[in-house]
Amino acid sequence: MITLKSEREIEGMRESGKVLAGVHLGLRDMIKPGLSAYDIEVFANDYILKHGATPSEKGFEGYKYATCVDVNDEVAHGTPRKNLILKEGDIVKVDMTVNKDGYESDSCWSYAVSEVSQETKDLMDVTKKSLYLGIAQSVVGNRLGDIGFAIQDFTENKHDYGDVRDLIGHGIQPTMHEKPDVFHYGQKGKGLRLKAGMTITIEPMINEGTWEIKDHTLKDKNDPWIYYVSKDGSWSAQYEHTIAITDDGPKILTSQDAEEDAKMLAWAQQYIKDNNY
Repeated sequence: MITLKSEREIEGMRESGKVLAGVHLGLRDMIKPGLSAYDIEVFANDYILKHGATPSEKGFEGYKYATCVDVNDEVAHGTPRKNLILKEGDIVKVDMTVNKDGYESDSCWSYAVSEVSQETKDLMDVTKKSLYLGIAQSVVGNRLGDIGFAIQDFTENKHDYGDVRDLIGHGIQPTMHEKPDVFHYGQKGKGLRLKAGMTITIEPMINEGTWEIKDHTLKDKNDPWIYYVSKDGSWSAQYEHTIAITDDGPKILTSQDAEEDAKMLAWAQQYIKDNNY
């Protein structure tokens, strides 16, 4: 069942999103060579608790941490390992969900570790732009396929990257994962019609090579966790926002910078118009 949220509920999610965005803003200055993935976990967990919220991922289906931390060819669901040390040139993705006063938010961001290659910069840029193309398509009357088509066409057809199929966005609130499923590929004009009051996540995972992924089991007898890596070893980027669909257009509830969001959405809207999406 898909529930349509009231303005009060959307505002509650926005307050939750502010806490989550605060973690990402802190990580911008914190991430550097020599840092461990577990250092990221400690910072995020402490920040969330200090701001009157709780990390929703802790305890979800047996997961032990506030964050998922993935580096380079790791695509999603990696644990914040103490022995995973960041090196210059790496790309690290940090994903987390936050609950504040009963309201959920979910966001992932990719970070360059010090100076990265031009290839990595390009991957990050295209992936981030694909997120905003998806958000720009999240308007009342459009369909879920319009979101997926814009992301897939931009990343695969225009830039020859791999648009991961097996991991998707989702509805959110009152729990972390709700209907509808939000695919990052699809056909224009197909799928569920978008209505005001829907709250969803859009979270494209884009690989330099193939879109295919495979399971990877953490080699730790005390924590044999399964996460995902690209099938061909190519590097992967991800950006994610929680958004509300409203009669006044999409509202980003996990915004880190309203001015930057406006700039990115303006670019995306013009791109959609120019390319007849």
